[in-house]
Amino acid sequence: MSLISEQFLVFAAVLVLAFYLVPKRLQWVLLLLASCVFYAAAGLSNCGYIVITALSAYGAGLALEKLAARGKAKLQENKASWSKEEKKAWKARVRTRRKWVMAGCLVLNFGLLCVFKYAGFVLQQVNELSLLLGGGEIKTVWNLITPLGISFYTFQTMGYVVDVYWEKCPAQRNFPKLLLFTSFFPQVTQGPISDYQQLSQQLFAQHDFKDENITFGFQRMLWGYFKKMVIADAAAPLVQTVFASYQLLPGNNVLIGAFLYSLQIYADFSGYMDIICGLCQMLDLQLSENFERPYFSKSVAEYWRRWHITLGAWFKTYIYYPVAVSGAAKRLTKWGSRVFGARFGRTLAASFALVVVWLTTGLWHGASWSYIAWGGINGICIIAALWLEPVCNRLKARCHIKEASFAWRAFITLRTFFLVTLIKVFPEVGSFGDGVGFWAHCFKNWDLGGVG
Repeated sequence: MSLISEQFLVFAAVLVLAFYLVPKRLQWVLLLLASCVFYAAAGLSNCGYIVITALSAYGAGLALEKLAARGKAKLQENKASWSKEEKKAWKARVRTRRKWVMAGCLVLNFGLLCVFKYAGFVLQQVNELSLLLGGGEIKTVWNLITPLGISFYTFQTMGYVVDVYWEKCPAQRNFPKLLLFTSFFPQVTQGPISDYQQLSQQLFAQHDFKDENITFGFQRMLWGYFKKMVIADAAAPLVQTVFASYQLLPGNNVLIGAFLYSLQIYADFSGYMDIICGLCQMLDLQLSENFERPYFSKSVAEYWRRWHITLGAWFKTYIYYPVAVSGAAKRLTKWGSRVFGARFGRTLAASFALVVVWLTTGLWHGASWSYIAWGGINGICIIAALWLEPVCNRLKARCHIKEASFAWRAFITLRTFFLVTLIKVFPEVGSFGDGVGFWAHCFKNWDLGGVG
């Protein structure tokens, strides 16, 4: 069900009306039914996978909580009789069991995600390598269709499982409620990726009708439709023309097409967010914001803190921090600090975690070498800025550059916009070679006599 379709508008209007007519204790049930209808409209064949995710997370959450409770109870029971070593051994045993439960759930769900998103890409690489070595091609009779929103609902629900493992939140004992958290329709296709504690408290609460929610929510939906239909959809044909025929166009036209793509993708993505956030506001629900004026960022790292904010927060919480405090990172820190100094050691460990994060981010966005390279390029820019920060600070001091001045802030803002634009278009043109060719063509054969 497209957000810009008449069916969705009717669906949304009926939902808002019914939401305030049903008994308040049943409002979350109505949201679950609406989510099931929305998801089923995209294809009943895919519904089983989202149910598998919810069921596995439900079972894992209960098991994790039960193991933790039993472990603490037995520890308390034998507090006086056990030695320090026995207590330590018991804690390690409980922790290992809980890790296996969490790992089993993560492997199942991320395994499904990998099969649907990456099986074709992996098979293609295997076939290319086999042909290169003189072997035969592996053929497959199955054709996998990626379930709607599998990347978003998998990440969000596995975040809940890890939070239960970390004991940041209690396990949800009502399966339909956890299914609602997994499948909540406004965010299932393009996010945001919500934190369980923040979203669940709103989903399961009772909501009163408020005039201002209807007014401001409707206004935000209109603004989202303007972005999507007037700006993004109008720019899309021009961008597609430039991407398809960049080799035949003057370099300045190609560069303008790249900037136009930045405008298009922002209007498209943020317009979608405005539509769903506006609808949720009409339901007295507050979704996490996903954009904060990203094109006014002053560095690539800041840009990614302001673009697709919830995805960045997910990677930071569940990948960056665990990797940064892992045994491998600690060994890197220790070695670097011993050989080159404390700052080098800390920076080396942070860089190691950033490499993992950005290669994973590239794969998350798409199964192709161009997306892997896109993730790597973003990571290189952020890591290079991290390493060169002391040098840049000394140069600014020597050149008497005032960081608070308008001229400097304008320069680094435009520099960042230019850089993220070039990075952004790289995987969208086509293959890895097409991305490199597009970059090269931006800076040659300029025709300053006119555009077009």
